[in-house]
Amino acid sequence: MTADTVGSRVHKATLQSVNRIIGSHRNRVICIAVTCVTSLLVLFTLTPPAEYLPEGEEPKVFASMNAPPGYNLAAMQAISEEVEAYFLPFVGDDPSRFQRGETQVPALKYMNMRVAPDQIRIIAEPLDAADIDAVMDALTNKYKTYPGMRAFAARGSIITSNDGGTRSINLDIAGPDLAVIYDVALNAYRRAEEVFENPRIQTSPNSLTLAQPMVEIRPHWDRAAELGLNAEQLGFTISALTDGSYVDEFFLADDKIDIYLYSDAGQQATLDNLDQMPIYTPSGAVLPLAALADIIETVDTSAIRRVAGRRTVSLNIIPPRSIPLETGVEMVKQDVVQYLKDNGKIPLNVQTNISGAADQLDAARSALTSNYLVAVLIVYLLLVAIFNHWGYPLLIMTSIPLGIAGGIVGLWLINAVGGILPWVGLPAISQPFDMISMLGFLILMGTVVNNPILIVHRAVENIKASGMSALDAVSEAVDARLRPIAMSTITTICGLAPLVLIPVPVQNCTAVSVLL
Repeated sequence: MTADTVGSRVHKATLQSVNRIIGSHRNRVICIAVTCVTSLLVLFTLTPPAEYLPEGEEPKVFASMNAPPGYNLAAMQAISEEVEAYFLPFVGDDPSRFQRGETQVPALKYMNMRVAPDQIRIIAEPLDAADIDAVMDALTNKYKTYPGMRAFAARGSIITSNDGGTRSINLDIAGPDLAVIYDVALNAYRRAEEVFENPRIQTSPNSLTLAQPMVEIRPHWDRAAELGLNAEQLGFTISALTDGSYVDEFFLADDKIDIYLYSDAGQQATLDNLDQMPIYTPSGAVLPLAALADIIETVDTSAIRRVAGRRTVSLNIIPPRSIPLETGVEMVKQDVVQYLKDNGKIPLNVQTNISGAADQLDAARSALTSNYLVAVLIVYLLLVAIFNHWGYPLLIMTSIPLGIAGGIVGLWLINAVGGILPWVGLPAISQPFDMISMLGFLILMGTVVNNPILIVHRAVENIKASGMSALDAVSEAVDARLRPIAMSTITTICGLAPLVLIPVPVQNCTAVSVLL
C-alpha cells in the first residue's frame, strides 16, 4: 500500500466523518454537547495540582547539620572529623556497589565541608545523578545520629537558592513571647514530620530552644546618670572591656577592615571577675562594674528573628517530590496549622502565615489568569479585524477550550506513561503543571485557532463567491484545507517532539502544553 493510497483513505474517512456530523441538526447538537461536556470533565478531573517553577536542578546536595545551644567550634570540629571519616571512603567509589545493596551510601564524585561553631555544612555530588535522593537521605540519617542535631538537605538549583526555594512552603509563626512561639514551632515541626513522608524541614533561627547561655547586664540607670553615663556610653565601655567595641572602618586596597577598640583589662575577662571590671566615668571616678549594673546569668535564644517588626520563627517545609506544591500547601494549612489550632496548641496571640514559594505560586497564578483574559480579548479583536465580522471569531474561538483540554490530557498521558516506565527498566518521566507549563497554555491560545481560521475563511468565501449552502461550504472547506492543516500539524509535532522527548525540564514544560 503506497503513501498516496493511505493518505487518500484518511482524507476520505475524515471528510465522511465531518459530513456525518454536520449532516443533521441532531448530530450537530450532540457533537457540540459532547465536546463541551468532555472539555469540562477533563478540566475539572484531570487538571493536576500546580507547582511554582521547575527546580532547574543540578546533581548536588547541600546538607546542613545545625547544633543546639552549648556547642562550640572544638566540639563541631570533632563531629566533622567523624562525619568526614564516614563519607570519605565513598568518594570515587564504584556506583554499582550501591545498586547491588553492598553499601548504604552512593558513590560520590566529591565532598566539601564547612565547619562553624553552630553548624556543619556539606556540599556533595553523586557519581550517578540518579542517586541524588539517596545521598540526601544518607547525609541526613548520619546527622541525626548525633543527639539534638537538626538535619536539612536540599538539591542544588540553577533557578533559586540551594534550599528548595521553588518547592519551599514557609510557615511563619509570630507572637510576643519567644517561649510560646518556639513551642508552637516545635509542635508544627513534629506535626509536619507526621503529615509528610520524609519531608525536608529547616527552621530559622536554626535552634528552637531557649537554652543558649547568656549574661545579662542590667544597669542602675539612676547611679549611671549621677556619674554622667548614658546608655550608649555604658554599652560602648562594657563592650570595649570584653569583646571589643566597633569604632569605624577603612579600606586597604579592595579590602574593608573594621576597627575595634579593646581594653587590656578586658581581654582576660571571665564571669568570675566581670563584676570587678573598672569603669572610668566622665566625672573622673573609677568604679567596678558591679557598682553600676547587676550581672545575671541566664539562658535564652541565640538569635531573634523579626518579620514586619514581630518576633518570628519560620519553618521551611519541602514536601516529598511525589506531592505537588499546591497539594503540599493545602496539607500544611489543614493537616498542620488547622490541626494544631483544633487541638489548642496555637494560642490566640500567635499568628501563622504561609509564604515562600506558596505565596509566589498564588501571585503568579493570579497574574497568569488576568493574562489569559487579556490574551483571549486580543485574539478575538484580531480575528474581528481579519474577518470584518463580530460573529465568525466567536465560532473560531470555540476551539480554545477544546485545545486547553487536549493539553491537560497530554500532561496526564505523559505522567501516566512516565510512571510505568520503571517497569521496563527505563527512568520515570514526570511533567509538573508549573508556571512554565501554564505559559505554554497561554501560547496555545494563539496556535489552536490557526486551523479553524482556515476552515471558516474558506467556508465564508464559498458562500460569498459561489453561493453555496452553509453545509456544502463547510464540507468543501474541509476537503480543500485538510491537506495543508495536516501538513502544518505534522511539521509542528516534529518540531516540538525533541523538546518533549529530551529531558530538559524548562523546555519540556512549554513544549508539552503546546504540542498536546
